[in-house]
Amino acid sequence: MTTATTSATTAAPASRSGDRFHRGALRWVVLAGVGLGALLMIVPFALMVMNAFKSPADYSSGSPLSLPTELYTDGLAYFWERVNFPVKLWNSVWTSALVAVLATFLSLFNAYALGVGRVRGRAWIIAVFMIANMLPQEGLIYPLFTMAQEVGLTDNPWSVVIIFTVIQSAFGTYLLSSVLGTFPGALLEAAELDGANRWQILWKVVFPIVRPTMSVLMIFFFIWTWNEFFIPLVMLTSNDNQTVPIALSSLQGDRMLDVPTLNAGALVSLVPTFLFFLFFQRTLTRGVTAGAVK
Repeated sequence: MTTATTSATTAAPASRSGDRFHRGALRWVVLAGVGLGALLMIVPFALMVMNAFKSPADYSSGSPLSLPTELYTDGLAYFWERVNFPVKLWNSVWTSALVAVLATFLSLFNAYALGVGRVRGRAWIIAVFMIANMLPQEGLIYPLFTMAQEVGLTDNPWSVVIIFTVIQSAFGTYLLSSVLGTFPGALLEAAELDGANRWQILWKVVFPIVRPTMSVLMIFFFIWTWNEFFIPLVMLTSNDNQTVPIALSSLQGDRMLDVPTLNAGALVSLVPTFLFFLFFQRTLTRGVTAGAVK
């Protein structure tokens, strides 16, 4: 019996070490694949940076893949002055930030009513929100522009804020209502027994649990609104109200295109969102992995 036990004990670590070896080998394969994918994603950004510091003559005589012969920074200065970049940057920052905050909390209120309040016809309402996410912006732009004219919001950044608050909250409502639909009823009943009303239950019971998910939504809403082009292009006609993506489009002419200046503008426009992502990277990671009901 002792011999059999000893042999079994010896075989167990051997099998575990063998599994660890195979698991480690697979891990290296996955790591190599992820590294290759990351390298392929970095290549376009590297080309953008390389061409942003080329002179037009250097770009014309060489190719997009050739290294610059000198460090040319006039393209950055030309883009900064031509489009009045500080104004465009401020317009993009405050509209994106306001949309992110308003859409996130509007999503919370809607999802609280649908997921916790158990509104009649909840499934159909959530289906409407899901369908709203699939509607193309080209099909919405005419009625949106007409309504903006009717209420006096033509060429007004608040029209963009209102439109994207509603559009982004449709996705947020669909996501948060799915989370709150599985919310444990015991917690709600315990809060009601303690004398909490619905408003107190929302902020003291529901909000602390879904706060990580709301943080992720807020980051996504900011980046999505920052990158929007079509609706702001139609809604904002004056130069002082336009955003960064529209400023980039102004560099493209009908018959000629200054590629180095366009790359320089793309590089300058990318820096704020890159810094924003680095600053909220930990929040994004915690929001993806946290928020579970314990």
